[in-house]
Amino acid sequence: MRWIPLLLIANLSPALAQDSTQVWTHTLVGDVTANQVGLKDWSQGGDNAFAWGYSLNGSSVHNGTGANWETGYKLGFGQNKLGDQDVRKTVDKFEFETALTYRSDGYIEPYIKATLKSQLFRGHQYDGDVRTAVSGFFDPAYMTQSAGGGIQPLPELKTRAGLAVREIVTSDFTRYADDESTADIEKVRVDGGLESVTDVTWQLAENTRLTSKLEISVPLTEIGDTSIGNDATLVVKLSEYVTLNLNLQVLNDPTSSDDVQLKQTTALGINYSLF
Repeated sequence: MRWIPLLLIANLSPALAQDSTQVWTHTLVGDVTANQVGLKDWSQGGDNAFAWGYSLNGSSVHNGTGANWETGYKLGFGQNKLGDQDVRKTVDKFEFETALTYRSDGYIEPYIKATLKSQLFRGHQYDGDVRTAVSGFFDPAYMTQSAGGGIQPLPELKTRAGLAVREIVTSDFTRYADDESTADIEKVRVDGGLESVTDVTWQLAENTRLTSKLEISVPLTEIGDTSIGNDATLVVKLSEYVTLNLNLQVLNDPTSSDDVQLKQTTALGINYSLF
């Protein structure tokens, strides 16, 4: 059941390829950021610091007379080193989403969608000099398949909602999927429920763009484990290749933490459109 949307998309690919009005649009944008502070006999105090990161964001969009097929992918990684501390990971993002939306004469357009979210490297929590591993390569991995209807009331806003199946797959770090009410340790958790996704792309100025994705997942068997997440990014293009990126992620997911999680990053770096 978990691969139904992907199989449907694969089966529809030949039909899309035969659409004489097909239009494929591909984008891939990368950026690299770094900052460094070095001190020697600095009377005002402080510590040496170095931080770096990179990201790749791409999309492939097919617009045909009968359907729209859009695939997006995000990859990001960053580290920092402060003083005598070990190098620590600050960013580790691996996201893939593909959605097929059928054209219709009505206000609501049906869709099927599949997403994958995870990370590529081991993550740790720090308590002084004590380092504890809390996640790893595709551990956990979050996979969601959904089908429903979507609307786009404004060019800058589109939203969709439907039935969804979400799997949490783990290996060593089973706490993300384990059901504490059972004696066994579960490495995979499957929840059926409802999903809502709202995307905003707002060109505030010629060189300033705001993007936001609000995702809500409601498992029908455990309403209390409802997951709400928002990922918003403000991109300011300062010159042809230099951009300022402000990102804020808010996540309330009881399967990973009892607290509301916040992550804010500011990056000034070189941005280049590969195609």
